[in-house]
Amino acid sequence: MLKHIVLFKLKESLSATEKQDVMNRFKAAIEALPATISTIRHIHVGFNVNPAEQWDICLDSEFDNLEDMKAYATHPAHLAAAGLLKDAKEGRACTDYEF
Repeated sequence: MLKHIVLFKLKESLSATEKQDVMNRFKAAIEALPATISTIRHIHVGFNVNPAEQWDICLDSEFDNLEDMKAYATHPAHLAAAGLLKDAKEGRACTDYEF
């Protein structure tokens, strides 16, 4: 199995309302993907509640292997969901590991 974790930092110039709106739309779009992309074994989007930390969004997902994750990453439905953050994010960190 492969764990795929992505952290996103949103732009400080966004208002709290703008941040919450884009976060909610992103979460809904990402968590709807298993109905379209069969390689997803688990996917969840969480929002940071600790203001002392720098990352705003955590995407936590699981796949059978790296090839399945790559198929998800290039799938048009995933690209559309990820595009929701295009103008709002200022940072991204990712790790993929086997477990």
